[in-house]
Amino acid sequence: MNVRFGLKELRDIAAAWGLLSLAFTFFIVRTSRFSVLPDPTTVPVGYLGRVFVASLLTVGVGFLLHELAHKIIAVRFGQVAAFRADYGMLGLAVLGGLAGFIFAAPGAVHHRGHITPREHGLIALAGPAVNVMLTFAFVPLWLVGGTVGQAGALGVTINAVLAGFNMLPFGPLDGATVREWSTPVFVASFVICVGIGILAYLFVGFPF
Repeated sequence: MNVRFGLKELRDIAAAWGLLSLAFTFFIVRTSRFSVLPDPTTVPVGYLGRVFVASLLTVGVGFLLHELAHKIIAVRFGQVAAFRADYGMLGLAVLGGLAGFIFAAPGAVHHRGHITPREHGLIALAGPAVNVMLTFAFVPLWLVGGTVGQAGALGVTINAVLAGFNMLPFGPLDGATVREWSTPVFVASFVICVGIGILAYLFVGFPF
């Protein structure tokens, strides 16, 4: 299996990683004790930088590995696959973060070639599955406490919510593709991913 990245793809990944992390930074700060709007000078620079770095390492890594999972499984099934950023949706995510809400659809892995419904479903399922694994991988950091614990908590919540959100059976989301392949697999995956997402949001939340 030979997974390659073109220059445009690498630029799209870097842009989506950075802008998505910025959007979540604004969202977290906007909903904290500080307010980016209407006066951004009320937010301490050190606090803003700490949240942005934590977002890069949690939101960014969760997004990157989610998309890489799609690509690796697609290539494994003989597909030509590449990530393409959706700059319109990324801009909307940043503006939404400033306004205090978040809707993130930064782009997608596009793949082509002959494929079976099962293979298509497994490609879609790979992304949320990676986010579930990352959710549990961040738990030990969350338990450390302090600044590391805050980053770990953010990693738990973000990855759990990403898994649950992407398993919704609507539009271009992964859940719709999985449901088209297998209803039993979709139901089991949906219950697990959405359940973990709800628990993480309620009991871990956004720590900053």
